[in-house]
Amino acid sequence: MASIKEQLFSEVAESEPSSVNKVTVVGIGQVGMACAFSILTQNVSSELALIDVAVDKLQGELMDLQHGSAFIKNAKIHADTDFSVSAGSRLCIITAGARQRPGESRLDLVQRNTDIFKGIIPKLVEYSPNTILLVVSNPVDILTYVAWKLSGLPKNRVIGSGTNLDSSRLRFLMSQRLNIAPTSCHGWIIGEHGDSSVPVWSGVNVAGVRLRELNPQVGTAADPEKWNELHTEVVNSAYEVIKLKGYTSWAIGLSVAALTSSILRNTNNVHAVSTLVNGEHGIKEPVYLSLPCVLNANGVSHIVKQILTEAETEQLQKSAALMHQVQQGLKW
Repeated sequence: MASIKEQLFSEVAESEPSSVNKVTVVGIGQVGMACAFSILTQNVSSELALIDVAVDKLQGELMDLQHGSAFIKNAKIHADTDFSVSAGSRLCIITAGARQRPGESRLDLVQRNTDIFKGIIPKLVEYSPNTILLVVSNPVDILTYVAWKLSGLPKNRVIGSGTNLDSSRLRFLMSQRLNIAPTSCHGWIIGEHGDSSVPVWSGVNVAGVRLRELNPQVGTAADPEKWNELHTEVVNSAYEVIKLKGYTSWAIGLSVAALTSSILRNTNNVHAVSTLVNGEHGIKEPVYLSLPCVLNANGVSHIVKQILTEAETEQLQKSAALMHQVQQGLKW
């Protein structure tokens, strides 16, 4: 007797077409799973692969997500410790690495995570030579540079999650002060995703009204309203969340899903992401830092040439010099 499957279907094609928007997430810690969950629930990708060294946790996360497949547009989800599961990925998201400890700066993590990347990046490129790499692991700017060097891919196809989240945090804090939606607050944080990040106060606006036109001291130490405290809060926010709950996850997961959507859907949205910046704003060092970038199916297609003040340019150049100094100490 024929099986139910044989009775139910008449076969037309022997094999399924390859996915055009497959995403691989390397590292299934809190950040990796928040990225995966955000991408799946927003229907950004129809095929997701998870990679990690923790076999039991990997299988458990896979099963848990698969059991919700009926609620997420039937996306295919795979998981394995072998990098072959990533084959044919349009985008590979790297969240693997040592976790930032309470009180530890992102830069303190650099050598530990560089060593981990040596076993990850070449394998991803081997199985998906046309992929785009999106680095989330910290310190993200230096590790994106490391990924670029290890991958051999063109610079436009190696991107760091950068200050996309920092800019979101700034807009949220602005919205709290002004009692309007965060999406109606416009402001950018550029440079390092870390302590030397640069808030572009000269361009912060609501509906095109620049705050500096209303108060020329905005963002400076002389400002009686102390708007500069918002940037301090942005810089300290990750440390505060880590102190309170042990890690950050949801906000970075949502940020990565937004970047993934812009790439896979070829939208040409502008995001603050880490990209190779030598030649921009007088930066001479070959470093990765965040600037507003146009993201599409090719990765970074353009860098927006922001009009910065002299002070902002100087801060950005200092951030670049700091990154370069750390990079020179890397052991390859």
